[in-house]
Amino acid sequence: MRHEMTAQEEYLHQRKMRKIRITVLRLLLLLLLLGVWELTARLGILNDFIFSSPSRMAMCLMDMMKDGSILMHTGITLLETLVSFLLVMVLGVSCAIGLWASPMASAVLEPYLVMLNSLPKSALAPVLIVWLGANPTTIIVAAVSISVFGSMMTLYTGFRSADPDLIKLIYTLGGHKTDVLKRVLLPGNIPTIISNMKVNIGLCLVGVIIGEFLAAQAGLGYLIIYGSQVFKMDWVMLSIVILCIMAMVLYQIIQVLEKWCKKRF
Repeated sequence: MRHEMTAQEEYLHQRKMRKIRITVLRLLLLLLLLGVWELTARLGILNDFIFSSPSRMAMCLMDMMKDGSILMHTGITLLETLVSFLLVMVLGVSCAIGLWASPMASAVLEPYLVMLNSLPKSALAPVLIVWLGANPTTIIVAAVSISVFGSMMTLYTGFRSADPDLIKLIYTLGGHKTDVLKRVLLPGNIPTIISNMKVNIGLCLVGVIIGEFLAAQAGLGYLIIYGSQVFKMDWVMLSIVILCIMAMVLYQIIQVLEKWCKKRF
């Protein structure tokens, strides 16, 4: 027994050390990339006016932190992304449940969902501006349209793949579709829902930026477009870096949620 516990402890120690090594290597790679970027900019290999540099972005960040503008732009983009993401997940799950509950509706609507999912959503942005105006609502609708149809189809496919024996058992015991939904479909598709969330958070961020390119007076997407127009490339590069950090943080939050669901269910 003691030998087994020692082997288990050794295995857990190896796993912990592997995670530490991966984290350290990631940080070293990031520092290397930043160092090469800064060095090539200082040596003139890269034009720091066009490509900026880590030091110039740091100075730009400090200046924009003083007047609060970078926090305002970041907050607006983050809020629009979260609202879009929540709408996509609510609509995706609700519509997938509706399609599962009505085989006739799913048979009729499936080709239209495939068509809408395949449609280039950036082509809809100018139309949405005409319909809704240049405001945050347009940006959120554009972001939702990018991922909601794919979310519906993915979740609906997951519901259809549920264990038929469990469903038959519930019906045999006198259950109804509501019981199947609560006891089989939703619990059994939590991994699918979490995976869908990981994809949708990135797609919603992309959709928000596309919307801000066309119909915003604030936000990181607006800052990128405006900065490129007035040749403030430090603004552009700083906004891109913040978007990368935002995407990584949002993804990590969903991963934490995934670990909690694994322990809970």
